[in-house]
Amino acid sequence: MVQENMKPFGTMAETQTSPSDKTTPAHEINGELTYEDKVVQKIVGYALENVDGLLAVEGGFFSNLTGKLVNTDNVTSGVDVEVGKTQVAVDLKVITEYGKNVPDIYEKIKAVILKEVANMTDLDVVEVNVTVTDIKTKAEQEEDEVTVQDRVVGAAQSTGKFTSKQVDKVKDKVDDMTPEKGRVN
Repeated sequence: MVQENMKPFGTMAETQTSPSDKTTPAHEINGELTYEDKVVQKIVGYALENVDGLLAVEGGFFSNLTGKLVNTDNVTSGVDVEVGKTQVAVDLKVITEYGKNVPDIYEKIKAVILKEVANMTDLDVVEVNVTVTDIKTKAEQEEDEVTVQDRVVGAAQSTGKFTSKQVDKVKDKVDDMTPEKGRVN
């Protein structure tokens, strides 16, 4: 029959195996994977952004309640870590929301740190120490954050206005010294 002489349908790549398809390497590759502290600090910082009842980590890396960045956009501020070859210890100083159960917030912090660090690094989180430095209402936190933001914006605006006035003064002096009036009488 004709079917007996037919080859399987497909490209050469589909029907042949290449040396790179082998699952066992010809030789062992040596080396090790390590993480700098700042990498784990960033993972922890980003992980904490959505913990309910946690208003800020000392150092102010959170976006505030009005969506403005406050103090710094560095997510590692306020996050101290000790990274070993297989384990991580984390220390935080936090501001929690008034009216929320702080032990529950602590448990949420531990859970999210454990999950995110393990997912991204396979490191084992062995310790999470949290020091609550303040408790505030959301309104108090917003006020504090807006105050910092307003000071930064206000300083930038006043510097811009001052610079603009100085440029105008220079332009006026240059205009006064045009050849029509002459510099020398």
